[in-house]
Amino acid sequence: MPVLPAEGQLFDIEVPVLIIGAGASGLIAALAAKDAGVDPVVLERDLVPSGSTALSSGMIPACETRIQHEKNVVDSVDIMAADIMHKSRDQADRSIVEAMCRASGPAIDWLVEKHGLELTLVEGFLYPGHSKLRMHAPVSRSGADLMAGLIKAVEACDIDIMTGAHVTDIFADEQNAVKGVRIERPDQSSEVIGCRALILACNGFGGNAEMVRRLIPDMAEALYFGHTGNQGDAISWGQDLGAATKHLGSFQGHGSVCQPHGILMSWALMMEGGVQLNAEGKRFSNEHDGYSEQARRVLQQTGAIAWNIFDDRLRNIVADFEDFRQAENHGAILKADSLSELADIIEVDEAILVETFADIARFAAGDQQDPHGRDFSKHPVLNAPFYAARVTGALFHTQGGLLVDTNARVLDLRSHPLPNLFASGGAACGVSGSEDWGYLSGNGLLSAVSFGRIAGMSAAKL
Repeated sequence: MPVLPAEGQLFDIEVPVLIIGAGASGLIAALAAKDAGVDPVVLERDLVPSGSTALSSGMIPACETRIQHEKNVVDSVDIMAADIMHKSRDQADRSIVEAMCRASGPAIDWLVEKHGLELTLVEGFLYPGHSKLRMHAPVSRSGADLMAGLIKAVEACDIDIMTGAHVTDIFADEQNAVKGVRIERPDQSSEVIGCRALILACNGFGGNAEMVRRLIPDMAEALYFGHTGNQGDAISWGQDLGAATKHLGSFQGHGSVCQPHGILMSWALMMEGGVQLNAEGKRFSNEHDGYSEQARRVLQQTGAIAWNIFDDRLRNIVADFEDFRQAENHGAILKADSLSELADIIEVDEAILVETFADIARFAAGDQQDPHGRDFSKHPVLNAPFYAARVTGALFHTQGGLLVDTNARVLDLRSHPLPNLFASGGAACGVSGSEDWGYLSGNGLLSAVSFGRIAGMSAAKL
């Protein structure tokens, strides 16, 4: 995936703005460029656009939206930015955080009102680290439905998506200005396409086993729950062009992927009163810290598995989530009418399980402090019948990447913008700090949506 000299290179066609990647970030960048009066072309290596977005729950955090206002939710850029900075332990770039938060509300309103996406406010619970209800998602809580809405909007705007178009090379001049790219088709034919500006929206390197092993060794053997096309191309190209990178060891994990079914289990179950038990029938962490850092904790347990335990009250909260319905349909959720049955299902000593639940009751009553630091007083204790789902920890996507400014322009090692290169979504350094614990729920789609739109507008202006 090299950067090649552009001198003497002839291009089959030339377009004003090229976008590599047709996930949420790339499609939103395309919509923004089109609305700014420029016709972009999106290049997608797969035959059908999906990306990591389609594997997510499709929840986009945003503040000061009209949807929030209609629900009387009082939120602001300052409040949302403070939540992100707190979760990242102040490691995130504050100017980037504030730019994302400032752009988030207008982006949601624009997607709903201008481009017809059907998004609703996720109510009933707060994800770890969020102080306000600000998750916006399709009714199904499905990333696949979010992608379907974006593809429909792009088609309505007559934006060209070239599928089956694997970008293999980039051409640049001596000033590191990108002049075009080479794409390879499934039949091994190739084309070269010139451009005035290039947006990298091809995510991070979660699908590149060698890069993960080198940069995030703790997750080298973890289940990868992202898109296989996330090969780190943006980072490689950017570095060849002299771009700076940051926080390459940062990632979003998830401690709740049904095993062996490979279906995501909503963390709302934990936030509203559920617990995770290991193979010995014991809790091993504060489940309210966050689902990202929980991935490593689950992987450290016997067999790299845990059991999500919940009851009917919690099941009703997530019953309409598409992922949960799939988990039930595939037999990933097992029901027990008593602790004795639950012990049989998860194959643990009943006496240990009884003691675990007795401890939880004492924590909830305030008679004892949870040694892991969780507050059990805010939700009812679990009651029979119980449900159990066998889960493992997974790597979803990387959070480090190319350094960008508040206009989504890629920066060089001296913090100067490269001539015509932009990055958004997982291709750019995110706002999660240097580790998995810095990931605030939705940071990935926040970057994809907010900076995808900024990148599209900035490239069109250039």
